[in-house]
Amino acid sequence: MDVSTFYALFSATCFTLLGLWWGVVQRHEDWLREPGMRSIVGGVYLGFLLPALMGLFAQVGGTETPQIWRFSFVAVAVVGCVSTLRLLRSQAAAPVVAGPLMRHRWLVGVVYALVAVIGAVPELVSPLHIAPIQAEAILLILLVVMAHGLVWEFMVSTAREPANLE
Repeated sequence: MDVSTFYALFSATCFTLLGLWWGVVQRHEDWLREPGMRSIVGGVYLGFLLPALMGLFAQVGGTETPQIWRFSFVAVAVVGCVSTLRLLRSQAAAPVVAGPLMRHRWLVGVVYALVAVIGAVPELVSPLHIAPIQAEAILLILLVVMAHGLVWEFMVSTAREPANLE
């Protein structure tokens, strides 16, 4: 598959998932009232928005102007790292969702860091015999898979909450 086609489909998919998440959140307005839940909801939001934005920038820069996608990937990945670290700190004292994916959410920060490093120093992937923009695509896929898993864990844990209160 052409890298440009991949990023076009990838961005569209991420924006679709983002829209679906908005629909879920709209049905659960109570999630936005409690700060811990609101931060998780925002984390999921960014889990789909940031990769979607990187996909758009990859289409704009492509292989003809790699500086555009490289700079934007670094900038967006820094936002992702900082957001993930803030979420980890806010959830450390009193985790709202304590499943295995949430406990290992630090991996999201690691993947964002890798995205930033490859964007800044693309020659690091040359031993893999793939283009840097392809390596970034693999990392973005991992981010979306992790976001999807976190959504599942979040939805399953919040679905059980009312039963635990009775």
